[in-house]
Amino acid sequence: MAPKRPSGDLLDLLRRYLREQTVDPLRAAGRFLLFGISGALLIGVGVVMLAVGGLRLLQGTEMLDGSWSWAPYLLVAAGLGCVVALSVTRIGGGRGLDS
Repeated sequence: MAPKRPSGDLLDLLRRYLREQTVDPLRAAGRFLLFGISGALLIGVGVVMLAVGGLRLLQGTEMLDGSWSWAPYLLVAAGLGCVVALSVTRIGGGRGLDS
């Protein structure tokens, strides 16, 4: 004959199962989103700061004065376009953990 277990064991088992299957994955996903969003914001701010710095550097050169004053803007826009293209190719390029 099996030993009798109090009904509290069943409730404890159910609580542990629900915590393991719902709360812990949600915490992991929240952590993943927190680091992902903060990293994306920091990288975005860094790229903008580098672009503005590069624009100011190019504007300071005497070679791009006068009728060539539009060239620094085109060069910085092309550089940012390359960064965007590289980012888009890298977003879907990596293999995930599931595959």
